[in-house]
Amino acid sequence: MTVKQQLLKAVYPVWMSITKMLGMNVRTVTNDKTAPLVPFHSLMTQLNTGKDLDFSELKGKKVLIVNTASNCGYTNQYDDLQKLYGQFESKLVILGFPANDFKEQEKGSDEDIAQFCKINFGVTFPLMRKSVVVKNPQQNPVFKWLTNAASNGWNNKQPSWNFSKYLISEQGHLTNYFDPSVSPVSSEVIDAIKGK
Repeated sequence: MTVKQQLLKAVYPVWMSITKMLGMNVRTVTNDKTAPLVPFHSLMTQLNTGKDLDFSELKGKKVLIVNTASNCGYTNQYDDLQKLYGQFESKLVILGFPANDFKEQEKGSDEDIAQFCKINFGVTFPLMRKSVVVKNPQQNPVFKWLTNAASNGWNNKQPSWNFSKYLISEQGHLTNYFDPSVSPVSSEVIDAIKGK
């Protein structure tokens, strides 16, 4: 872990308190009524190992998709995501999508990112190949689906920063969007996973 990463990890609790107090990156959006126009389970992506991940394999589980970065004030959420994954492993899949889209906070290679996550946070949930998650011609197809109402049925909200979160139901419906300052272990996220 670099000095910058150690500093970011140390100030994470204060950062979360400040952003909540200021109302920064705390938006949540819920819609469990609208079915997608393009089936979620028809999508594919690549794991950071280069192996394809066919989303049809995810049927019957909720999926939490998070765009991640190793040098961000929210990076400590890897720890929270791993706790969440351990708590709900039988019913939830977490997919991390590393991206360098916000202030170039993910410059590492896929191998560097995987090693960083495993050594520093014990991450065992799947990480994808580093890609673009914001709207532009190179945008990852999964994030094209997540941020396009013509595909997912209702949501056009792209990630506001690293560690934005999208929750998909067992049936492949996009049900929730959570801004980065909404912790993965917050009551909002856990209640959505439990279906409350």
